[in-house]
Amino acid sequence: MSIKIIGAGFPRTGTNTLKESLEKLGYIKTYHMKELLVQPQHLQHWITLRETGTTNWDELYNGYQATVDFPAYPWYKEHMKRYPDAKVILTVRPFEKWHDSVYSTIWQAQNPSEEQKKEMGQKIAANPGLVETIKCVEFAKDVIMGDHFEGKFLDKVFAEKVFNQHIEEVKAYVPADKLLVFDVSEGWGPLCNFLEVAEPAEPLPHTNKKENFKEMLGQLMKGQMA
Repeated sequence: MSIKIIGAGFPRTGTNTLKESLEKLGYIKTYHMKELLVQPQHLQHWITLRETGTTNWDELYNGYQATVDFPAYPWYKEHMKRYPDAKVILTVRPFEKWHDSVYSTIWQAQNPSEEQKKEMGQKIAANPGLVETIKCVEFAKDVIMGDHFEGKFLDKVFAEKVFNQHIEEVKAYVPADKLLVFDVSEGWGPLCNFLEVAEPAEPLPHTNKKENFKEMLGQLMKGQMA
């Protein structure tokens, strides 16, 4: 099995909606940050990719046909080299909405208060396996907030520049016939046209809103996420 779809969009741009939509359209499994969180043994693959530009692709993506969100999006170019026939989907949304969404979800999860750190310590004591999951969260922070936003995510002017530069870079790098720039608010039409498949009767699933994200984190910390 090979990767057929590469997601190049930042987290919180509708990537979970895209994941569920692709799976509904028949792409058997789509890799997303959730996959790493419940399979923290995959982290070494991503560390190797970050350090060397390649990894054991077949082992990492065994059973998957698509990959979206973090941890794949920073290395969309490397993915394209490994899977030259894959199509690329760049999810986008208005910057202000995106920044507010990331701040209230990812940023806060990666920058816990002292009280939250204490609570986390108690949960780790009860479930030592969480240590490996937390390493995945720290890796995401290093790459997204460090490598991409240089520790200045809260500087909106700088963050917007990085956000827009990424979009323009993807559009310039990916051949036009292999790229879909997609706002999930557009519904099934652009996605299904791009993939040359029929539109489902039901609406495009809109998932992983702020409350969904917090619920997911709660389940993760309790060891209930699968």
